[in-house]
Amino acid sequence: MRRWRGQQLARLAMSIVFLLGGVAAAQSRSRAEPWQIISQPQSSQILARDGSLIAEIGRELRTSVAIGALPKYVPQAFVAVEDQRFYQHDGVDMVGIAGAIKDNILGDRRGASTITQQLVGNMHPGIIDRGDPSLGRKLREQAAAREMEKRYSKQQILEAYLNQIGFAHGYYGIETAARRYFGKSASKLSIAEAATLAAMPKGPEIFEPVKFPARVKERRNTVLALMAQQGFITAAQSRAARSAQLVTVPNYGMSASAPYFVDVVQIQARRAGIQINQGGFRVFTALDPAMHEAAVGSLAEGAAEVEARAGYRHPRAATNGNHSDYLQGLVVAMDPTTGDVRALVGGRDYKASQFDRAVDGLRQPGSSFKPIVYAAAIADSIPPNAIVGDTAISIPMPNGTTYRPDNSDNEYLGAITLREALWKSRNVVAVQIALQVGMDSVIALAKRMGIQSPIAPYPSSAIGASVVQPLDMIAAYTTFATLGTPVEPRFIHRIEDRTGKVVYTAPIRSLPPALDPRAAFVVRDMMRDVVERGTASSIRRYLPTSIPVAGKTGTTNDNTDVWFIGLTPDVVAGVWLGFDKPKTITPGAAGGSLAAPVWGKMMARYYNSGAGSSLPRGGGQWPPPIGVISGELDRVTGQLATADTPTDRRYTEYFVEGTEPAPLRADPWKIFRWGPIGF
Repeated sequence: MRRWRGQQLARLAMSIVFLLGGVAAAQSRSRAEPWQIISQPQSSQILARDGSLIAEIGRELRTSVAIGALPKYVPQAFVAVEDQRFYQHDGVDMVGIAGAIKDNILGDRRGASTITQQLVGNMHPGIIDRGDPSLGRKLREQAAAREMEKRYSKQQILEAYLNQIGFAHGYYGIETAARRYFGKSASKLSIAEAATLAAMPKGPEIFEPVKFPARVKERRNTVLALMAQQGFITAAQSRAARSAQLVTVPNYGMSASAPYFVDVVQIQARRAGIQINQGGFRVFTALDPAMHEAAVGSLAEGAAEVEARAGYRHPRAATNGNHSDYLQGLVVAMDPTTGDVRALVGGRDYKASQFDRAVDGLRQPGSSFKPIVYAAAIADSIPPNAIVGDTAISIPMPNGTTYRPDNSDNEYLGAITLREALWKSRNVVAVQIALQVGMDSVIALAKRMGIQSPIAPYPSSAIGASVVQPLDMIAAYTTFATLGTPVEPRFIHRIEDRTGKVVYTAPIRSLPPALDPRAAFVVRDMMRDVVERGTASSIRRYLPTSIPVAGKTGTTNDNTDVWFIGLTPDVVAGVWLGFDKPKTITPGAAGGSLAAPVWGKMMARYYNSGAGSSLPRGGGQWPPPIGVISGELDRVTGQLATADTPTDRRYTEYFVEGTEPAPLRADPWKIFRWGPIGF
């Protein structure tokens, strides 16, 4: 019997030798010894314009924090529940092991791993697999833990542990957990919140505070009791913390879900030479959470309302799973003075389709292109009260065919002013105006306004037949908002590395002036009529007249694309609805009835949230710049109003100086007819 036991012990010893030899070989192939504290992967944080979190990027979502920046009770909470003899043992708690053996014999299974042992296994999973229940693994882990304790201080070990430990959902480290569950830095955690996070390492998914608040609160209170027993906090502090409600932040600390926007940020950072996907960066962006959430919610509601219409015959998003062949949409909102993209929604469901329709799509803009045509006309000294015939026309084409534009209602209104033609969106008039000023002039203006897609030199391009990138098309309207100077869309403000050093800054980029400020004002005022009495009058169901709004609807042939692009004094925004593979949305679909309500709802949500409380209000109008002449005209005749003109036909028209009716022109010689000037 003794000989057999001796043989068994010898075999066990040999096994240990071979085991340790194998470990040594594995370690020699590894970059680090299992006792080494090594730098762990950091995540890059994508932040909104107010500093709130909108995304984290990286192999592991972690932001390391110095233990000295934490309240003392934060690390103490983990010591109290995970390793109460942390400051006494040498990496292995023999007292704890004895207790665990006793409890296991009695049927109460528990481990006795110290914080140091946990750190060894979690930091070096390729060397020490904590899922391996074998004795060999435990011996290796204990040896590494003791070696770690010899080479590092308790504070260093505890700091590494707090930054290493997992907190469910791929969140690693106390800083990330604090921000994701409580919306604050770990340096600002309360005692109760610290105890809540300390309750998680035993089973991160089981003690996840958002999903299982009652269970977590019970374990939190156990941690608080242990903290008091071990002298880390007073009994009074423990009682107060136990009575605190467990309150977590919504959306795991994310102020907005903006995956399409974040994709653009990543691409632009990579083009700037910053590999934010490798982690450790803070990216400060232009996104406005209030505006973005308003855009997301309004697009979802608007598209669902279209799908709910009687006679709608296409697949619906709610019943189409992960396929994206249902009605799609996009929204972009910009600050017209800086180009800051405050919201970008590239589709209805990012999970179903990552294709960004705002940035990567090419769509016909329809009548939303017309303001560029009218701007070219106003800049060419054609006044807004000029009379043009809304009548059937035929245009010979170079290829021998004949182009015959018509209106969406298949009717003609006869002689009307440019202003009326725009707010009623008469196609025939827009084509005639484009031919009068020259399609080359229209195309050149579109390019100056920032539209990079080629515009075909055909009459049909005047009514939006040439495809454009939606982001460019919407950004072009900043020309009207700034009175002539377009700005490029800006997504990123700056990028900082892990030390806080700014490694990239995106400046505000204004393009060269594209339009005379006076012409830009006149066209913007003409677009104001589109909202007040024209094809986008549905906007006023959502926004009061005290908020100035101008814009233009757009609808393409066969009702395949519907648009509204509009502006207020502080926002330029656009909405598009359609299918990825163009087809009729519904018979009679139009930008005014489908896209404009989405825009109106979005802006109403935004201003009602208080975000637009500082917006200057001016009775629904913008003040004219110097060099713009105004006069009271008759809407029917387009001529100056007379004493006989009814009140409901009177309106204020604006002219670029020099194009106004003769009676409005100032006569410098009158001053001499008034007689001498007395002093």
